[in-house]
Amino acid sequence: MLAFILRRLFQAVIVMITVAFLAFMLFQYVGDPVVFLLGQDAQPDQIRQLRADLGLDKPFFVQFGHFLFNAVQGEFGLSLRQGAKVSRLIAERFPATLELALVAALLALVIGVPMGVYAALRRGTFFSQVLMTVSLLGVSLPTFLIGILLILVFAVGLGWFPSFGRGEVTHIGGWTTGLLSAKGWHHIVLPAVTLAIFQLTLIMRLVRAEMLEVLRTDYIKFARARGLSNRAIHFGHALKNTLVPVMTITGLQLGGLIAFAIITETVFQWPGMGLLFIQAVTFADIPVMAAYLCLIALIFVVINLVVDLLYFAVDPRLRASNAGGH
Repeated sequence: MLAFILRRLFQAVIVMITVAFLAFMLFQYVGDPVVFLLGQDAQPDQIRQLRADLGLDKPFFVQFGHFLFNAVQGEFGLSLRQGAKVSRLIAERFPATLELALVAALLALVIGVPMGVYAALRRGTFFSQVLMTVSLLGVSLPTFLIGILLILVFAVGLGWFPSFGRGEVTHIGGWTTGLLSAKGWHHIVLPAVTLAIFQLTLIMRLVRAEMLEVLRTDYIKFARARGLSNRAIHFGHALKNTLVPVMTITGLQLGGLIAFAIITETVFQWPGMGLLFIQAVTFADIPVMAAYLCLIALIFVVINLVVDLLYFAVDPRLRASNAGGH
């Protein structure tokens, strides 16, 4: 177990160093921060002085080492567009993105897993076929189109929900949340549903496929031969084994929800990291872009590490193969 953890941690460190290098390359090839800060009319002496102050006159690997040292401390310099510390901007926007992703993930799990189980146990029925057809639409339609359709129907047409913003938020120390107020929940419904639809349909189709596969295994046939009830077989044996690969996919999808909330946040003007990143790309705000890239990579690495450990803990085959390999 310890060797498994150390191996995964080593791989995580290599991935993060690679991502940090790619983020650092943004400073080298996506414009010149000195020009952004001083403008086109700056004097050569001013440019040389600022380059020296920023350490841009040093060798490449010295600059990368300095960038890596600061990145480990969560420091990425100043935003070229807003003139504020990037770490502060990220800290202000991260709660909104995390809140949106968690609500969307909860919706996808609570609705997707039961729908997948039903579609597997009642395959061939009319309602099961309807679910599979709807799931194809959910997988195929782009997120921005789903968001626009929801706004047209539920915000513009029916007027049930607001079409933009986060609503009323509550400050708890340095954290903000809209889940402690009715207006906050009112504002999060449409963006959360928009972000959850693709994940929901993906989980539903995955659960259905895995459930059908598990129901064909020998130990399920043996359980039937022992006279166990369908309820005990379906939910006591089949579903438990079905959820092992689903747990892996769901964990990685949570990282995907945070990373790919960009489109949803843009459509609904949700004040999260995705909207901040889009604004940074528009204005070539390189420090913000680099910080966003490193943070998303860190989230994926941490989630992947946690999922690997959970998978190792619940699947005895991995423990056996790992012990046999050593």
